[in-house]
Amino acid sequence: MTNTLEQLKSFIPVAPVFDVDQRTGFMAPEPPIPRLPDAWEAWEATLDAAIEAKLRLGDKIGLMESEATVSRQWRHSVRELPVLPTKGLHDSAVLLRRAHLVLAYTLHFYVQSLPPSEEVLIPESIGVPLLEVSLKLDIPPLLTFSDTVLYNWDFRQGEKCEDSVPTPNNIRTQTMFTNLIDEEEFYLCSARIELRGVEILELMRVTMDETFVGDAIAVSRIKEYLRTIAAVIGDLKELLLSVKEACDPDTYYNEVRPWFRGEDSAETTKKWVFEGLDKHRHLRFPTELSGPSAGQSSMVHVLDVFLGVDHQATSPGRPSFMSHMQSYMPRNHRLFLVHLKANPRPLRAFVVDANDAELLSAYNQAIMSLKEFRDAHMIIATLYILGPARRVFKLANDITEGNSNGTSTPSTIWKPVKGTGGTELVKFLKDTRTRTSDTLIP
Repeated sequence: MTNTLEQLKSFIPVAPVFDVDQRTGFMAPEPPIPRLPDAWEAWEATLDAAIEAKLRLGDKIGLMESEATVSRQWRHSVRELPVLPTKGLHDSAVLLRRAHLVLAYTLHFYVQSLPPSEEVLIPESIGVPLLEVSLKLDIPPLLTFSDTVLYNWDFRQGEKCEDSVPTPNNIRTQTMFTNLIDEEEFYLCSARIELRGVEILELMRVTMDETFVGDAIAVSRIKEYLRTIAAVIGDLKELLLSVKEACDPDTYYNEVRPWFRGEDSAETTKKWVFEGLDKHRHLRFPTELSGPSAGQSSMVHVLDVFLGVDHQATSPGRPSFMSHMQSYMPRNHRLFLVHLKANPRPLRAFVVDANDAELLSAYNQAIMSLKEFRDAHMIIATLYILGPARRVFKLANDITEGNSNGTSTPSTIWKPVKGTGGTELVKFLKDTRTRTSDTLIP
């Protein structure tokens, strides 16, 4: 027994090692800094100028010339910026994260405000420092889930007090493209899910303790832990659906979501070209350029790993989409998942071997709660992406037909909608839901 307990002691994740806080989970335990030091004020001021100018999407239907001019002038100011050194940021994770957020938001403002006819040429002034910061953080050089959610919050005015911790009700978003309530609510919905899921991390830890003991008392405790986990996942589902209360589907789809697009998730096939790399031999052209996605949430991946949901790719030699999304997570959170996967006593195998009907029922209850969470994700995707996408498609066709002067014009061909992570959205959501259901133990 001593050897088993020592093995357990060496396995249980040490939270500080993985940047997983006992109170806030994967969310930053303290409000991220709202601004970089003066040496990098030019970046902050450039981002401020984009937000204050209320830049418009370059492919906005009915874009006015005055709006296009404002965007063009702002992009010119970005090109005029000097290439600021990043070495002074390298010893501080806090500064690196803020720098990544500021540069990534600026990058997306720049790319998505371009006219559709223009090439995507990313100025050296923002592209090179973003690549350097991303190399240090070991994440891709564009906006990620951690930028928009995990390290992008502050306490609401009047909510902060000594020993305050973020809760679903006392936080606000720091940085946004539009400053619309719809955009903030979209980020905060994910933040609430992250914070509510913290209880699952603790339940997971004590469950792992009990699987190493493995006696009748341990089995009895695991049943209760699994029932509680199922209930908490049910809460996560309700939090996901609550986004409908303050986020309008068409506003989100047309005014917020397009800013998230990466090279991989855009409807076009235009390549992003980072200028000036020939002068910076230590930097490589990035290969990961998907936008921020809920698939990058470490909390959701933890649930899959812990409960034994297998998202392995069907194509040999190619990573699954869920595995692919892990490269967009903060490095220490990825290491946490690797550590969790190495658990010598996986929960699902333990449940099978225990041959206990009540334990099996409690486990399947947790799996069904996760499946229902994914059902809710399908509902939200339909409401916020598929529905608005079809309405935009119809509008584009109506405009095309209205401009045809009575001649026959072929309609635009409907294409499967991509998620912000770059995958075919409906197929991905259906596949993950099916794999979750397949995890049930008969």
